[in-house]
Amino acid sequence: MLGQIVEVSLMNLRNLGSRIGSSSVIVVGIAGVVAVLVSILAMANGFRATLENTGKPDRALVLRGGSNGELSSRIINEHVALVGQMEGIEASSAEFYTVVDVPKRATGTPANLVFRGVQESAFEIRPEVKITVGRVFEFGKRELIAGRGAADQFEGIDLGATMVFRGVDWHIVGLFEAGGAINESELWGDVKVAQSVFRREGSVTSMRVRLSEPGVIGDLNRRIEEDPRLDLTIRSEQEYYKAQSEGLTALITNFGYLVAVIMAIGAIFAALNTMYSAVSNRTVEIATLRAIGFGGTPVVVSVMIEALVLAVCGGAMGAVMAYVFFNGLTISTLGGSFSQVAFDFAVTPELMRQGLAWAVVLGAVGGLFPALRAARLPITVALRGE
Repeated sequence: MLGQIVEVSLMNLRNLGSRIGSSSVIVVGIAGVVAVLVSILAMANGFRATLENTGKPDRALVLRGGSNGELSSRIINEHVALVGQMEGIEASSAEFYTVVDVPKRATGTPANLVFRGVQESAFEIRPEVKITVGRVFEFGKRELIAGRGAADQFEGIDLGATMVFRGVDWHIVGLFEAGGAINESELWGDVKVAQSVFRREGSVTSMRVRLSEPGVIGDLNRRIEEDPRLDLTIRSEQEYYKAQSEGLTALITNFGYLVAVIMAIGAIFAALNTMYSAVSNRTVEIATLRAIGFGGTPVVVSVMIEALVLAVCGGAMGAVMAYVFFNGLTISTLGGSFSQVAFDFAVTPELMRQGLAWAVVLGAVGGLFPALRAARLPITVALRGE
């Protein structure tokens, strides 16, 4: 039995060259499905990775109680001082977070860009922030540094450029990277200058703190709840950014699967048509094999193997195309705080394996019914070519 399967399968595969046109329909169709699926999932994967890279276990975010993001939060200066002195907090940075309209390079249309005012301790708390071009802004001056993602995606964000926010000139004196974190999609300046220009002198929007150890968050929240003066909450960065990423990541992922399913239906019909045609053209050949002693099972398996080989070739082609054209591609989308977040597509080996798995399933479905037809066709009828 095994020998018959091998012989018939090798014969089918050797004859693929004579059916290059029809065979390419399966390969190209499945390649398209896999390329689209992997590319869309790579978008979701890249967005999630950007937010996850931002969250560190020893860092936390202080927000007003009930706020689900920095944009809707407000902490008065007196409370900033109280929180900064709490046991378990090694360093803190009071920060002013808002969004400004800046034209995008790709379209020229205005989009929301994060403007973050920080204290000097912000760089100590976030050691991954590194100046790559220029220098750090001087505190007390209307100077800015811009993240790599912001500079790539928005017009006018260049070293030495001047930008106008709230009728005030701001000078870009440096560009920075942050290890792929979300901060690379932001503008940074002095928090006190930002408070003055945006007329928020008495408060900030959030605090970024470095913890003595990750486990102290529960104790800090308990002490805040016991203090009637404070209406605040502390969340770990990892928890905060995970919540920020879940909605959009799920939306992109579900959209990717929906598009892939729709395309897969078309690919299956193409595979069925191609394999039925291949079986029909080889009816006499298959009947002859069965007449000289080859069983129905080797015929079924050989047709299935042919379909799977074509499907795997298409899947591999689609996965490679997705990697070549999309891996590392930088785009931006609207994040959880209604601001543009720049991130890179991430085509991982896991996504490529998932694409190949889809290809195998499509090939199996597309080859099964033609294979069964080939095995069930009466020998006498098949020998007459009917």
